[in-house]
Amino acid sequence: MNLTTSVHNQIFGTVQCPGDKSISQRALMIGALMNQEMTVDGFLHAEDPLSTMNALNQIGAGIKVDENGLVHLCKRNYIFQNCDEPLDLGNSGTGLRLMLGLTSGIGLNLSFCGDESLSSRPMSRVINPLTEMGANIKSSSGKLPISISARSLQKQYRYELPVASAQVKSSILLAGLASGTGVEIIEPIQTRDHTERMLKNFGANIEIASEGGKNIIQLAPSNHLHAENYKVVGDISSAAFLIVAALISDSPGLEITNVGMNPSRTGVLQALQNMGANIDVRNQRLESGEPCADLIIKKSILKGVELSGDIIPNIIDEIPIISIAAAFAEGETIIRDAEELRVKESDRLKAVSDGFTRLGIAHKNFEDGMSIMGSSNFLLLDQSTSIESHEDHRIAMSFLIAGLKCSKPIIVKNCKNIFTSFPDFIELISSIGYKLEK
Repeated sequence: MNLTTSVHNQIFGTVQCPGDKSISQRALMIGALMNQEMTVDGFLHAEDPLSTMNALNQIGAGIKVDENGLVHLCKRNYIFQNCDEPLDLGNSGTGLRLMLGLTSGIGLNLSFCGDESLSSRPMSRVINPLTEMGANIKSSSGKLPISISARSLQKQYRYELPVASAQVKSSILLAGLASGTGVEIIEPIQTRDHTERMLKNFGANIEIASEGGKNIIQLAPSNHLHAENYKVVGDISSAAFLIVAALISDSPGLEITNVGMNPSRTGVLQALQNMGANIDVRNQRLESGEPCADLIIKKSILKGVELSGDIIPNIIDEIPIISIAAAFAEGETIIRDAEELRVKESDRLKAVSDGFTRLGIAHKNFEDGMSIMGSSNFLLLDQSTSIESHEDHRIAMSFLIAGLKCSKPIIVKNCKNIFTSFPDFIELISSIGYKLEK
């Protein structure tokens, strides 16, 4: 599915932020493990969370969705069961990495598969610590297909993350929770902490401390969680596309409600505000242990900045759309320490670079980032230009937003991947004044 942008659009109105993909998947896993009655409101019905739901149901979770989109987890007479068919996680790296931890902790005989993109992504950073814990995992050189065999995990495990990764941390925590293993995790800097917050919300015995600049998470071996209905806050990674659309277009103002404001995720707001973005944060509150708020965004004259160091893990998923903001900011933006982007759904640094080359946006590539020479002027194109999405939802959406500042329509190829994380993107962006043609 290709999408074509339109020209001379004005972004305005009020929209509700789609539910957080990462939180939606974690709520399913922890909810299924608790084996108690629970309803999840605000669940993101996108391909990635649905792949995780299907995988959990394959091992007997019995998760159901009602006509209003509410997700229901029920108390079962059994815990989980082995499955002869591979658990297909589709395109979901979060789903696969966290399910590896959860099922290793439960002690099941299973295999996993995924689509072509997921099958090319490295899983050793999760497999290695889980193997150290005692899991029996076999893989194809650290990639899919992957199989696990039932084995008891050790009773105490300590792991220092060589590279900051919320998915690795969460996989280990879920393995410890499911197996009754006491876990201590040391991360070089704090990464997104949705798993820790959710465990606390359900009553887990978990402690977080800072020591010597490092973040230390301790999960006790004995936990008695108590289910309660859960509300998923909006995904700030999805909101980022709408925010940048309002900033770079001729926008009188856009309101986005129910945006997740977890401090380990709000680096994108910090980065954009450092660029001069006019973003007003209102109605701050807590929903199921996660902070959220409403945002008012107005057209802004942006300027180039340098992004590197500790902020990078916080904004790693948003760097493609931040790069679009940088392309329409005055002056140079430099992004460093972002080599993690080379092993996402695509090599995102190369994918952004390829798109910039097609549009004539001046930039230079580094192994761990890029420099972008921006301008707030419209891009004057002689004709419509096509851009490859590289089968990556964030690349596809980023360059669709870039179309707001192009004098001619641009065609972004192979956009079906958008449905993995933002199923209502086309309808939502249309509702605030930006028409996309299939």
